[in-house]
Amino acid sequence: MKRNRKRQRHGLTLLELMIVLIILVGLIALIGPNLFRSQKKASIRTTKTQIAALESALKGYASEMGSFPTTEEGLSALIQAPENEKKARKWDGPYLDDEVIPTDSWDTKFTYEYPPMHGKRDFPNISSAGPDEELNTEDDITNWRTDAEDTEADKGDTFNEPVKPSK
Repeated sequence: MKRNRKRQRHGLTLLELMIVLIILVGLIALIGPNLFRSQKKASIRTTKTQIAALESALKGYASEMGSFPTTEEGLSALIQAPENEKKARKWDGPYLDDEVIPTDSWDTKFTYEYPPMHGKRDFPNISSAGPDEELNTEDDITNWRTDAEDTEADKGDTFNEPVKPSK
């Protein structure tokens, strides 16, 4: 009598593994770049939001102190009372919720200048070095406009977004 033995399989064949691997690589090739672009956009949006929060805190500081902190005082004036006793009496801070000066999405400190060196408004310049973490490059995120952007863009937006031509 012959016994019918069923072949028991314990695992995948090399061909099956190769097919699964090819499918996974194809999916990563299609989806991966979109995920990285989305992450970069989210980081830029987060940094713009942080700059807007710093602007709001600076407005609160200026309304009580009578002017914005100087470049030398920097953003730390938002969380530390001035040493000058007369100014310290006016100071009603800290003006940031966390009592910590935030960094941008790439863990780099924001730059601060007042009086402003860029833009036309009398408001402190705040900037992030952006994804490349180098200042004065094309990907910097700032709260001022260049002259070309200022002529075309809505005056209410303070970020240096590229101006898209109207159709």
